[in-house]
Amino acid sequence: MYAILAGIALAWAVSACAVGKTAHPAPTDACLAPAAWYTLAGETPRAVSGPELLAEIAKQDIVLLGEQHDEADHHQWQLQTLAGLHLLRPQMVIGFESFPRRVQPVLDKWVAGELTVKQFLEQAEWEKVWNLPAELYLPLFQFARINRIPMVALNVNRTLTEAISKQGWDAVPAEQKEGVSRPAPASEAYKDFLYDVFKTHPRLARKKAAAVSRKDAAFRFFVESQTAWDRAIAEALARRTSIEAGRPRPLVVGIVGNGHVRHGYGVPHQLRDLGVSNVGTLLPADGKQDCEELKRGFADAVFAVPETRRDKPPRPRLGVRLEEAEGGVRIVNVVSNSLAEKTGLRRGDHIVSVAGIPVANISAVISAIRIQPAGTWLPMQVRRAADTLDVVIKFPPRE
Repeated sequence: MYAILAGIALAWAVSACAVGKTAHPAPTDACLAPAAWYTLAGETPRAVSGPELLAEIAKQDIVLLGEQHDEADHHQWQLQTLAGLHLLRPQMVIGFESFPRRVQPVLDKWVAGELTVKQFLEQAEWEKVWNLPAELYLPLFQFARINRIPMVALNVNRTLTEAISKQGWDAVPAEQKEGVSRPAPASEAYKDFLYDVFKTHPRLARKKAAAVSRKDAAFRFFVESQTAWDRAIAEALARRTSIEAGRPRPLVVGIVGNGHVRHGYGVPHQLRDLGVSNVGTLLPADGKQDCEELKRGFADAVFAVPETRRDKPPRPRLGVRLEEAEGGVRIVNVVSNSLAEKTGLRRGDHIVSVAGIPVANISAVISAIRIQPAGTWLPMQVRRAADTLDVVIKFPPRE
């Protein structure tokens, strides 16, 4: 893929000399001019025309389009890119990380036009499987349906990755692995990246230990759960690259989180292990993207998403006063008209777990809330008298 992109860069340079100037604006101090494509075939980003880039990317078997899940502009960029690729490769399949494979029949009905939006979201259990506003993804779903492009559920049930994270890959029975094969081992660079993520995990907030070791079994299991997740997505994509009799090979596009794509650590690494090497990786880049990161290997190309003027979202607040108590954290006060009140939390409730993780102190609750992105839902289990209740905190989306 890098040879292809190097060829694009050379063609771009030749055409620039021929006309005496480039059609692209000069890069900003942040190294990326907004609303432009950049190839990452060298040590610095190089601007390239969208049609030229997509024409080369469309020659791949699989193309991964990254996203930050709660960024609306990232999904608009994905839609734009899908449209361009579809013109070049009408025989297309679109895979979505947001759906576990058990809801595949629902996706098939949606593409066939058999379901309304409401029916689709209900039958796909959207609120349960992907705790983000459906409005972010609906344009992508509508695009697939209006063009009768097959949609593929790339994910597995969350219970599988949670089980691996707690016990390790080998301890989980084969019948619970949903057919996912043993992942290729993570590279040392991927482990470094995951270690930084692991240290900020909410479950560690309740631990008193100041240091977290890379040698801990908990970290090893965390890495195994992430590679299993990458493997599941890779296998679902790879299966759809096969050629049907009498039909051209489809272009398989994966709509996945940035973390599965960056540097080729996640899904691309697992695809290579599965024997799929013709893979293109495209990522959205914010105007303040770290230029030091934008080098060969980060992705094949990035699109500089223009900054949008928005009010700075306030730090997520639940609206409660807490105290530590036996078996959890007790709510001693609920602020009027707060998220807590709207959710139905009451004074005297004991918070037992947040996002499925038991909590033993106030810092664990605060940590889980502070890292929660705007527009997402946070499940919580509380004990009220003799009853245990499951509640969901719905954080408002960014304006």
